[in-house]
Amino acid sequence: MSGTGVGIGQRPETRKQLMVKMLWTGIWLVYLSAPVSDLLHGGHSVVAVVLGWLGLACFVAWYLALLFRTGRRNAQEFVLGSLAVLSAESTVLVLTLGREWLVLFVYVSIASGAALPLRLARLTIPAVSAVMAGLALVVADGTDYIGALLIPALLGGFAMTGVRELIRTTIELREARARVAQLAANEERLRLARDLHDLLGHSLSLITLKSELAGRMLPAHPDKAAQQVADIEQVSRQALVDVREAVTGYRRPRLAAELAGAQVALTAAGVTAAIPAEPELTGVPEDREAALAWALREAITNVVRHSGARRCTVELLRRQTLDGPMLELAVEDDGSGGSGKGHGNGLTGLTERLEKAGGTLEATGTRHGFRLVARVPAGTAADVGSAP
Repeated sequence: MSGTGVGIGQRPETRKQLMVKMLWTGIWLVYLSAPVSDLLHGGHSVVAVVLGWLGLACFVAWYLALLFRTGRRNAQEFVLGSLAVLSAESTVLVLTLGREWLVLFVYVSIASGAALPLRLARLTIPAVSAVMAGLALVVADGTDYIGALLIPALLGGFAMTGVRELIRTTIELREARARVAQLAANEERLRLARDLHDLLGHSLSLITLKSELAGRMLPAHPDKAAQQVADIEQVSRQALVDVREAVTGYRRPRLAAELAGAQVALTAAGVTAAIPAEPELTGVPEDREAALAWALREAITNVVRHSGARRCTVELLRRQTLDGPMLELAVEDDGSGGSGKGHGNGLTGLTERLEKAGGTLEATGTRHGFRLVARVPAGTAADVGSAP
């Protein structure tokens, strides 16, 4: 998440994010200009003006409180009670101060859509709109406002039901992704444990057996004991090689997995991501694929942690060059994290890793952000999917 952005379904975590969300919500309060103008120029008594300002302040505070509860598992009785209070207050203000206050029912309708599930909101929104229309027929010249307020009340309320469902779905999706990641990590640990057991179980058992045998042979047959010790050394060295190969295989990243991880990381950070589909990398050597995967991981880490970007685009292309087919990975963002003033430790390490795989790395600042391009030889059999 960037310093100020608050994504759909996310709670403000800092004071600045809270202020940004309050600002975006408060923009729509501009339509309360009619009640405000009525209090300033409506010719009401001092008592009516004071009570009007107090009623308007209470209405706005309660309305914002309901909107900021959007997406939470609210007690429906509390929400329904709050909406009843807002409707009652709006009714009193309309009957007391006049038709300009009918606009409050538009906000009650929107709050209904934002704070209630669809099965209830589809009843309360028409009910609130009907009450508003009924009051417009009662107050002086209120019929002039029916056309201007009835459609916004209905459309705004039902639009907020869609926003509420989107927020709920987004929250559930984030929770599901977190559970999937945890399950994947647990499965990987279990698989590593099984593989290490299979690799080391036989070797350690053999080492134990030969150690006991060498111990029994040592007093009477030192030459045979020495042979057993030599066998132990050979078995232990082979076990060490097997473990290193297994661990290296687990540590080697895969490009498809890193692309999926990049999508999750950028989405969770509130960055709009354009990620290519899972590529076909048949024939690409593992060390070259791993080098690009490391480059993607480093680039996405920099975007999430340092850039403050709002958008990030990842492209994976196969290009024909004078040196043969090349596999090119490009990561570009619109943030301010890349200054172009030299490489840090991460980019230096990536450069060395790509050079070992026969590739190159370019990292430069652009007009609107930062761009990292990693290239490795694709090989004649590579079949690479390009970005959409």
